[in-house]
Amino acid sequence: MSSYRNNSLHLRRSPSLSRRDLLKYTGSVLATAAFLPWAAFASESVSPVMVTLSTYMSEARTRALPDEVVEKLKHHILDTIAAMVSGSGLPPGIAAIRFARANAGDFARGNAAGAKGGTAHGPNPGPDRGFNRGTAGATDNLATIVCANFLAGPIDAALANGVLAHADETDDSHPASLSHPGCAVVPAALAAGEHFGIAGSQFLRAVALGYDIGPRVTMTLGGQNYMNDTHRDTHSIAEGFGSAASAGCAANLNAQQMRWLLDYTAQQSSGIASWQRDTDHIEKAFVFGGMTARSGVTGALLVQAGWTGVDDVLSGPDNFLLASTPKANPAGLIDQLGERYEVTQTAIKKWSVGSPIQAPLDALENLRKRHPFDAGQVQQVTVRLATDEASVVDNRDIPDICLQHMLAVMLIDKTASFHAAHDKPRMKDPEVLRQRAKIQLVPDAELEKLLPKRETIVELTLSDGAHLSERVEAVRGTPDNPMTREEVVAKSRDLLTPILGASTCASLIEKIFALENVKDIRDLRPLLQRA
Repeated sequence: MSSYRNNSLHLRRSPSLSRRDLLKYTGSVLATAAFLPWAAFASESVSPVMVTLSTYMSEARTRALPDEVVEKLKHHILDTIAAMVSGSGLPPGIAAIRFARANAGDFARGNAAGAKGGTAHGPNPGPDRGFNRGTAGATDNLATIVCANFLAGPIDAALANGVLAHADETDDSHPASLSHPGCAVVPAALAAGEHFGIAGSQFLRAVALGYDIGPRVTMTLGGQNYMNDTHRDTHSIAEGFGSAASAGCAANLNAQQMRWLLDYTAQQSSGIASWQRDTDHIEKAFVFGGMTARSGVTGALLVQAGWTGVDDVLSGPDNFLLASTPKANPAGLIDQLGERYEVTQTAIKKWSVGSPIQAPLDALENLRKRHPFDAGQVQQVTVRLATDEASVVDNRDIPDICLQHMLAVMLIDKTASFHAAHDKPRMKDPEVLRQRAKIQLVPDAELEKLLPKRETIVELTLSDGAHLSERVEAVRGTPDNPMTREEVVAKSRDLLTPILGASTCASLIEKIFALENVKDIRDLRPLLQRA
């Protein structure tokens, strides 16, 4: 190694090298390189896991899906779009749209120039290789910003819509991987899908692939234990790989390109658990949805534009799994791939609150159905949650992830509406504070052992001396207790109608449940934008 460094220094300091000296130097470098660590990388073979994974990903765009999986996909796509729409009026969503608007002008002007044969973004790289694709309209390469009246580039659109989708806590979650797939996968598939003008059937398959790939990554790393041990964020990793897979599917990447896409995704995977200290939900929305959707689309567009990378970032020296945790078994990345579809293992939230609060709200609702009571009759409420879960929702400053506040609201309102979950001033309401004082949260080590199942035990003491107890083992909306299509539609309608109106809401729901008949995913655009 020292001779290599000395030769390179000599080259820089000797401007008058003869041709013979140069040839001698070159031979010396090549001979030395044979012993350098990276010399072996060029001939490194691709691991069987990578071959299987990249092949599966490249073939996903044409692979038929089981009917029950397609139905489930439509539930989650509708649920995620409803989360985007409802999130557009919340601080993270407002910030996302403002950011996208500030950056949309330059892109739109450049795209328009490219459509006229100009060079605002450099020479036209040819069909499907850049922003300008032949004689297509200037807006064909742009993508929708949900609930906005302008378009943006696919990378900015993915970022903004990802933040919108997790602007609150109404999006879906995958407990085993400790991730929220929908808030990143659907925006990434939508942005890349609009950029390439894919059909609704391919959009469905792209979303399915994102759910299949992303969660498997953090399940392989160890899920909750990985996050606890490393302080790295599982959400940013799972959603990042899921977004990349969905965008790569929309971009029609082949197996080799999918390998490079995984490499760029690994390089972009980031995020630490400090988001739990975010009191405005803006950073959290960026980490869960915006950053990951943006990174996935970025990687797919780079590779589609001709960028190359490392052939197998999952094996060999300094690979992604080794850098993450030496205990990871790469076989987990392809475990039951094509047999177990992770969208069927993903929960849709009945309540628009943080996942750990879902079970306690279910428990209160169940108790009231069996033994009706009013808030004034309640003397004490004891809630037992897994230790890690309790730490996430214990007396938080944000209403939709504060267990004590949301249960107090449930006692008073007899439900937990989207509006109530986002009414921060109500956290100071004297009546809410009176009810909140009755609620005791107890971290439970035995329930911790059951994770990723989010079980709870809720006990009530009433003024008449009655003691009520409810254990929730399967939260409504989880795979063990799924919501029906009618329930998903009802939840989505409640979130969509106040912003889009009843007519547009009905048309959008109808369109999503008939995605197989949509010839161009851009056909959703008029239903997602506001005048």
